[in-house]
Formats: sequence, C-alpha cells, structure tokens
Amino acid sequence: GPRRARRARRRRGITMLAADSHAIVAPAARAHLMGCLQQKPTLCGRARGQACTSPMIPTIRLASSDDAASLAELAARTFRDTFGADNRPEDLALHLASSYGPLQQARELADPGIITLVAEAEGSLVAFAQLRRGAPPAAVVGPAPIELWRFYLASDWHGRGLAQRLMARVVNEARSAGAATLWLGVWERNPRAIAFYRKAGYAEVGTHVFVVGRDPQTDRIMTRALAGMGAA
Repeated sequence: GPRRARRARRRRGITMLAADSHAIVAPAARAHLMGCLQQKPTLCGRARGQACTSPMIPTIRLASSDDAASLAELAARTFRDTFGADNRPEDLALHLASSYGPLQQARELADPGIITLVAEAEGSLVAFAQLRRGAPPAAVVGPAPIELWRFYLASDWHGRGLAQRLMARVVNEARSAGAATLWLGVWERNPRAIAFYRKAGYAEVGTHVFVVGRDPQTDRIMTRALAGMGAA
C-alpha cells in the first residue's frame, strides 16, 4: 500500500550518484528549527525547560587512514540500500565483496591518485565522495579531466542540503588538484541521480559499461567544465 511504497522510497533514495552506480529539511526538523529561532532556549524542545539545540550540520573533510573501517561500512551499506532491489543477490554480493572492506578502503585512502571526502555528524560518517585520476573514456573530451568516482549519502541525509554541500567541496578539490573537467558515470536507470547531476551543471556525453557482479549495465557518462567558472 502507500505506506509500504513510502518506506521503499526512503530506503532507496538517491544514495548512489556516481560511477559506482548511483534538499528540504524534514518537517519535524524544520519545526524544531523554527522553534529555536522563535523561542527562548528554556521554552524550546519537547518539554518546558529543555534547551534548544540546532539540527546537526555535518562537517565535510578529507578522509584519513583512520576512516577506513567506517568508510567501508558506509560504502557497502549505501550501495546495498540503493541498488539491492534492482540487482540479483548473487551479483550484489560479488560487487560488495570486491569493492568494499576495511583493507580495500585503506588501499584507496593511501592511493595518491584518489581524493576521498567524508561528511561526519556526531562522530559518524554520513556521506562520502571520491575523485580518481586516470584516463577517461573517449566520450570525455574536456581538458585536464578527473573522475567523480563515487558519491554517496546515507538515506537519513537525503533532502537536507548535504548533497549540494558535498558537491561544492568536490568541485573545489577537483580545481585544487589541477582539473578542468569533472566526469562521472551514472546508471541509466537512476533518473533521480541524473536529474541531480544535471542541476549541478553536468551534461550527458556518452555511455559506458559498468559491471555489477556478472551483470553488465549501462552508465551514462556526464561531464562538467571547471575552468573559468566561479567557485561553487
């Protein structure tokens, strides 16, 4: 019924937005925030006398080697939440086993060709993005390209502005790395992610194959020029 459909939508969300695939404050949080702005601290909250606290604002930072285990858990969870319903269990299991784990993410964090950003709230990782240097597909013709390899948010953080903040930091890090073109691959069956990227300034330039387990799937290649653009 409608309630079950709503739960399913919340589970899937747009967690995966980049090649590894795939912002309104929630009503309760918005009401609490308005109370914080309009009331004295002693009158804000669920009960009289409870201090008013602002909604959590995640900190976005470069990842370190200490993040390997937490990053592996978040990456596997968000991929499973986003694509589990659309892939065969055996293909999903193969992909998760080959792509995510503390040792795998530790190798990525130590790789000078990979830039990893994480968003942290109250000591837990809630989102991450990875830029990767390397030869792009033929469809990417812009100068000095760098790949937005992965871009994930935990489902609880969809629709709260974090994706836009993380994308802005991605753009800044890409510029700092000397890139003039950002490119990514996004699953052709992920229209919400495609719409997000279009709004962020990306345009479709081609397709390539991305394999999940033993299942070859089609990703749309999208690019965004960085040179000559204002700061995100």
